[in-house]
Amino acid sequence: MSDSPTNKRENNAEPARAPEVALRGLGEAAMGRLRGLAPAPSWNPPDCGDIDMRIAADGTWFYCGSPIGRAPLAQLFASIMRKEGDRYVLVTPVEKVGIRVDDAPFLAVEMRVADETEEPRLTFRTNVEDLVTVDGEHPLRFERGASEGLKPYVRVRGDLWALVKRALFYDLVALGRTERVENEDWFGVRSGGLFFPMCRASEIEGL
Repeated sequence: MSDSPTNKRENNAEPARAPEVALRGLGEAAMGRLRGLAPAPSWNPPDCGDIDMRIAADGTWFYCGSPIGRAPLAQLFASIMRKEGDRYVLVTPVEKVGIRVDDAPFLAVEMRVADETEEPRLTFRTNVEDLVTVDGEHPLRFERGASEGLKPYVRVRGDLWALVKRALFYDLVALGRTERVENEDWFGVRSGGLFFPMCRASEIEGL
């Protein structure tokens, strides 16, 4: 029995490419990363549109609907990411492509607290193994979520942020204190000599 037109299309369909061959120039980007060079600010390749790559709210990377299970590959993609306006892009020496991000591109999965001369210093580890110490260049910000209350984020680099996972948010609340900011009492946390307001002190009970 001959194949139906539908079966012929399915049989002749081009198999989905592996994520590591989705971008030209990824090998060059990988070599640059090993030398601590990626992503290079001087890279300004042609914009090749968007590819079917997505970062879910839990930090999982997907390519063509399937999760990218190899952590080193996800870390390489993360290292060549930029944000241009409202668009997230991956940039190699020879091309730039857009990807989708459901919430934040990274997820903060671990927090360490160091006390230095009675001044705490918070350091987060992300799901792609970045270490970020909260300070003026890497601030914390808190946003109201639709249903989950306050959502904390920490800046990793540029305009790329990591969502702090929910369990760590409660650890941040436990470290919180009230300080006066612009003639108003705010509840927040300190790190690197700075105070990062979380909410008005009068709203603490709602956390």
